[in-house]
Amino acid sequence: MQEHKPVPKVVVTGLGTLTGVGIGVDTFWENLCAGRSGIDRIKGFDIADYPCQVGCELKGFDPCDYMDRKEANRSDRYTHYAMAATKLALADGNLDPTKVVSERFGVIIGSGIGGIETVETQTYKLFNNGPRKVSPFMIPSLIANIASGIVAIELKAKGPNFAVVSACTTGTHAIGEAMHIIKRGEADIMLAGGTEAAITRMGFAGFCAMRAMSTSFNEEPTRASRPFDAKRDGFIMGDGAGLVILETEEHAKARGARIYCELAGYATTCDAYHITSPDLEGTGLANCLTNALKFSGVDGSEVDYINAHGTSTPYNDKCETAAVKKVFGEHARKLMMSSTKSMTGHLLGAAGGIEAAVCAKAIQTGVVPPTINYENPDPDCDLDYVPNQSREATIDTAMSNNLGFGGHNATVVFRRYQG
Repeated sequence: MQEHKPVPKVVVTGLGTLTGVGIGVDTFWENLCAGRSGIDRIKGFDIADYPCQVGCELKGFDPCDYMDRKEANRSDRYTHYAMAATKLALADGNLDPTKVVSERFGVIIGSGIGGIETVETQTYKLFNNGPRKVSPFMIPSLIANIASGIVAIELKAKGPNFAVVSACTTGTHAIGEAMHIIKRGEADIMLAGGTEAAITRMGFAGFCAMRAMSTSFNEEPTRASRPFDAKRDGFIMGDGAGLVILETEEHAKARGARIYCELAGYATTCDAYHITSPDLEGTGLANCLTNALKFSGVDGSEVDYINAHGTSTPYNDKCETAAVKKVFGEHARKLMMSSTKSMTGHLLGAAGGIEAAVCAKAIQTGVVPPTINYENPDPDCDLDYVPNQSREATIDTAMSNNLGFGGHNATVVFRRYQG
């Protein structure tokens, strides 16, 4: 008779963050807690004809600091960002990939959009110079799974490997699915999260055409992303990547790893309502929150902090507030909820990875980063959004929400590690 092993506890041991607010988790965290925005006028291309003219681009990034120049030249920026976040996570987690069992080491890195810059440049070559000028690396550069594959090749990680593509829930889905893989006993260690490089002429044009991005603060970029504020008028796009190292508790302790926290729960649902708009009643997200709490064994009254999806769009912020009220009742007014997108912008498929790192750091440091630009109260958004200044507080349980086009919802639950 086959012996059933206990389900392993999954812990977070490394963070790799790459955003316009800072490269590397220490700089990133310092700037977030200080309320410093990375949003500025777009520098990467001529923005004059675009309704929205601001974003959170990476500053001072050179892919060759993290990967071979030849490999960098034949891959898209979204892959560059994934490799950089990988190296940063390994350094933060003091993890030497050559010292782990490669077949027990997996990678799930997703992207909401993938190699859109490659699509742009190669389309230009096709229509201006003909099909023979299209790069043989075009297809492997643009497909959304290739970052996960290239990282695995670099690390010789032969365990479970695939990409998640679920718009702005991508990073959270990747982390949650990686947790399930570990709990099923298929891997001891997983690198998971998301990467995005959609600040391009086409990416910006598409979101501007949808009227999804802010147009009111082009001359005051750092004020443009204002989640839950009554004068919010759209999101601000960000570029970068966010990855976490997940391990079984046993594996982490055996190698002497520093443990940030436990990844205790995960859930995913669909609104089944509209292709881009969330359900304004917040029902789908409320079900997701409820299921995540149930999976983790955490009572709603134990939750101290929620890193909100908080995109600074009129519908999202209202719907997310409604969902939190549905699930937490009176406790909704006692917990803290902030949107770090007010500083990083919205990293689309990478948002979940970045915001998981925020939860881990909040638990570790006892500091909750603020929602900046919260100036005008909205009667539909009336919770404690940690306005404008970070706050010291003991965080034992934190949650992170993400919502995506298509009606996708995903939530993860982190709690203080009890060894």
